[in-house]
Amino acid sequence: MNPRYPFAFLLLTAASCSRDTYFQPDARVDFASPLPANADSARVTAGRHYRRGPSGRFFLGPHYRRAWAEPVTLPVLNLQTAVPGGLKFGKIGGGFQTISMTVVGADGRSYALRSIDKDPYRTLPKVLRQGFILTTVRDATSAGMPYGAFVVPLLAEAAGLPHTTPRAFYVRADETGLEEASERFRGKIVLLEEKFEGKQNIAGPVAGALDLEETEDVLEDRYAAPGHRLDGEAYVRARLLDLWLGDWDRHEGQWSWAAYAQPDGRTLWKPVPQDRDQVFFRFDDGALSWLVSKLAGKFRTFRPHYESIEGYTRNASFVDERALAAVPHATYLRTAHELQLRLTDTVIEQAVRQGLPKEVYQLEGPRMIATLKARRAALPQATEEFYRLKAREVLVAGTDAAERFVVERLNDTATVVSVYTLPVRKKAPAASLVYQRSFNPAHTHTVRLHGLGGKDEFLVSGQVRRSPFVEVYGGPGEDLLQDSSRVAGLRKRTRFFDTRRNNVLEPGPETKDRTAHSVLSHAFDRDGSGR
Repeated sequence: MNPRYPFAFLLLTAASCSRDTYFQPDARVDFASPLPANADSARVTAGRHYRRGPSGRFFLGPHYRRAWAEPVTLPVLNLQTAVPGGLKFGKIGGGFQTISMTVVGADGRSYALRSIDKDPYRTLPKVLRQGFILTTVRDATSAGMPYGAFVVPLLAEAAGLPHTTPRAFYVRADETGLEEASERFRGKIVLLEEKFEGKQNIAGPVAGALDLEETEDVLEDRYAAPGHRLDGEAYVRARLLDLWLGDWDRHEGQWSWAAYAQPDGRTLWKPVPQDRDQVFFRFDDGALSWLVSKLAGKFRTFRPHYESIEGYTRNASFVDERALAAVPHATYLRTAHELQLRLTDTVIEQAVRQGLPKEVYQLEGPRMIATLKARRAALPQATEEFYRLKAREVLVAGTDAAERFVVERLNDTATVVSVYTLPVRKKAPAASLVYQRSFNPAHTHTVRLHGLGGKDEFLVSGQVRRSPFVEVYGGPGEDLLQDSSRVAGLRKRTRFFDTRRNNVLEPGPETKDRTAHSVLSHAFDRDGSGR
């Protein structure tokens, strides 16, 4: 190594392992001796391969290396006794970083079984799946608290949210009961938790639900017809808990939704958070990891103060945009204050003490408790910032049925958007109302209306001095825009995006015609597929 490049030499020294030897061969501390056939527990480490010397800790960060390497005692996975009636092989999962599978109970309920340790090998381009880059990315797994998911259930329960109750096990090095998946799990620490997907899994915190679906399927129903809506208030509660826990990885695949019948005949979908692998994340405590955190804002560290709210929430922006569209400012703040009251010192202390193995509690418990209490005190301020971030641009989407979008620029602090199903019931118009929210231009710059399918109507009225921009995307059907509004001193606050054919446009002084001869210039992505 050229002495003129000591920095590169230290980095390579701090994180240099081949693919074959990187991971510990077995989680057991004394894996060289066989585990007795009747053993019900084992002394294990979650990942002693994350230990680093002084230079490694300096450049890559201390992270949670001590927690990963600390020996703890965990029960040995026994498929006959893990749940009443036992478990049997279901199917192998398709996780990119964790080894995962589905196991099935005697009553038909499904459970997820996945490794606590991760391997990001498959997430990298092939050209980067070797050498320093691969090793450094692998090492970043140590920024996650390996036992963090086990702290969450008591906290979610106190917050009033449905939750899974994960448990940790060691899988024997000679395990055969997982059929073709057995070899992949042998010698590893795994997490076993309920799956809330499919009607067969309706039980416990989602008892009484009509159905359990993944995000993609729920959004398909939501945008097909006006009989389905997302519970925005419950979703706010879940997202504020995410913020408080520092859980930055809440993409659409980490939610299930429980369907409940409503008195008006519609279906309300309530969120069920899952997969808490990234709670209490600690990343930017090394020279290199600090630099990466500045380049990738989503890697936020769990500290007494909230870091970038935008970074914490970036991975969940797709679901946030769709689930929070109807939620007003007051609901955010009220929910934050309710959580402060629910998440008491006693709840926090009990959750951390019960969730962490006692050996890891000695290392991390007091610090985690103090940080949770500090973040609880600052939750209203973080919530205000979260609201402002999500209120800046708001998506109001209809369905593939016909709807009427009514925009009333009432005064300088209130532009009210209402959505009705067509035809509107003349004697009871409230029965046709499916959406309503008031927007303050001090908080909201743009409201985007998406008619989707159907023959939709967009009616804009009112004379004010200040108002958000209103962008109208009619969709493939024949649509009508009537704009009689006026914003003093400003022009073109209503923008209409559609094709020029088969639409009726009655513009006013605020209307900016953005129609084209071809298809829409702005597609509405319903399910995250990118179409």
